[in-house]
Amino acid sequence: MTPTLVRQHSSHAGATPRVDPGARARDWSEIQERMLVPLYEAVYERLDVGSGTRMLGLGCGSGLALLMAASRGAAVTGVDSRSPERLALARQRLLAETAEARSTRARAGAARVVDGTPRDTQDPSAPAFTLVTAFEPIGCLAGDSEGLGELLTQATPLAGRGAAVVLAGWGPPERCATTSVLRVATKLADPLRGGGSWRPALRDDLEEVAQRAGLRPDGSGRVACPFGYADAASAVRGLLSTGLFDAAIAATDQEQVDKELSEALHPHQRPDGTVWMPNVFRYLIARVP
Repeated sequence: MTPTLVRQHSSHAGATPRVDPGARARDWSEIQERMLVPLYEAVYERLDVGSGTRMLGLGCGSGLALLMAASRGAAVTGVDSRSPERLALARQRLLAETAEARSTRARAGAARVVDGTPRDTQDPSAPAFTLVTAFEPIGCLAGDSEGLGELLTQATPLAGRGAAVVLAGWGPPERCATTSVLRVATKLADPLRGGGSWRPALRDDLEEVAQRAGLRPDGSGRVACPFGYADAASAVRGLLSTGLFDAAIAATDQEQVDKELSEALHPHQRPDGTVWMPNVFRYLIARVP
């Protein structure tokens, strides 16, 4: 399969890697994105997502969370500005729904996938959103909550009073086996002074983001989301597709990151070659005042 990242021919290790956006998007949608399905399911069940739900998915990526909500009858709008390739996959997924699912969703409203910011989803003729989701977990990269705060500032005015806003984050490091693997990114990115480096999740990360956005916390939960892969090569491709190792690749090179990532995965590889890393993620439900 086409590699997600292609190392540049250069005499110095710090050369910027060339990324194959299409391959990376496929790796994300085919390998990595499904790891958060238990989180999506837990949130949708708790909030009784269905035909009366108008959902705005922030950072929707290749759209698996949108598809799952649409299959429950929700009218879904996804927005992202980071990867046109992922958004193209999201559109394909929503178009490929079964006839029965499309009929159910048609009663709630057409699905939309927008390349841009939450403001670009605004439709004065449409009812306010009843649910806003930010499923990409924070508490992993230094400063990742700041970008989420800006998205919420734009998104919450589009939601009705009392609408639910769902934020997600990594659980305690001691309950996330992937923590030891993510530390590879920090170690190798040191020449960039920790730019985009991993950091352990803090207990009140989600509450602080909600408070800064003017939201009212209204419950939380924890969900087991194990990362399971067919083999070590699939695990490397899946983890690289998250973008969490980009700074490490830029600071060293693709070969070095692949090597150290594979070594970090070794303790999690089973005798049959599969890779299994138990993790716990946390979600916060907040309300628009």
